[in-house]
Amino acid sequence: MQYTYLMPELIDAFIDNALAEDIGDGDHTSLASIPAGQTGRAQLILKDEGILAGIEIAKRIFDRVDPNLAVTVNMKDGDRFTPGQIALTVNGSVHSILAAERLVLNTMQRMSGIASYTNYLQSLIAHTKAKLLDTRKTTPNFRMMEKWAVKIGGGVNHRYGLFDMILLKDNHVDYSGGIKQALKNSKEYIRKTNKPLKIEIETRNLREVKEALEEGGAFRIMLDNMSPALMKEAVTLINNTAETEASGGINEDTIVAVAESGVDFISVGSLSHSYKSKDMSLKAY
Repeated sequence: MQYTYLMPELIDAFIDNALAEDIGDGDHTSLASIPAGQTGRAQLILKDEGILAGIEIAKRIFDRVDPNLAVTVNMKDGDRFTPGQIALTVNGSVHSILAAERLVLNTMQRMSGIASYTNYLQSLIAHTKAKLLDTRKTTPNFRMMEKWAVKIGGGVNHRYGLFDMILLKDNHVDYSGGIKQALKNSKEYIRKTNKPLKIEIETRNLREVKEALEEGGAFRIMLDNMSPALMKEAVTLINNTAETEASGGINEDTIVAVAESGVDFISVGSLSHSYKSKDMSLKAY
């Protein structure tokens, strides 16, 4: 599935909005205390351990703030890091460095936290075929970076938003009158609109799984809040006629048993809402 969330113009729009939010009509602390034109250098020090994410966007933030800033990158996205390592250095206008500092750190700390947690959970299920999926449980206006971080950490991106897949959740099923009717309506919608959308449907029990299989049209069947034993039965029932996805409050204590049920994917909301940001700082030297 192709997403547009890493298009340069969308990244630049995010950066511009974030800088406008932070700087407003000027960084008056820097303007007041540091003479205009003063140059200096700073280094981004990693004070934690994990999987690094956000180097590429950090470079773009510095460039967006001031194209004359010289950034030297020592590490790349996806690298494993330990305390004391220097991820990058930046040289140029001190005012520009300080204007970019907080956005660079906020972005990299959060992205590295997500990438690290994704990598950890994926390592727990590495002995199975299951792959981690992210969700739409993201921070408003920061989803692009959160999904980017999931990819860096070794996970797989689910749909980006409401526009790039038909995902029939429990409310859609209930409002439309059941599994079969929800699928019928969706297939008719695709026929009428000629939109290249795939259909996924959420099921809550084996009866709904059977109904989804009988109606057809779903490329993936979600097994929501089922026990690992019930998921295993559902996987056997589906028998590779559709992809399978486990969901519903899955965490590091339950994920291994879920993965061993034989599902293809496991969606984990905590990848983007319950991670721990990684500690790092930008210091003059």
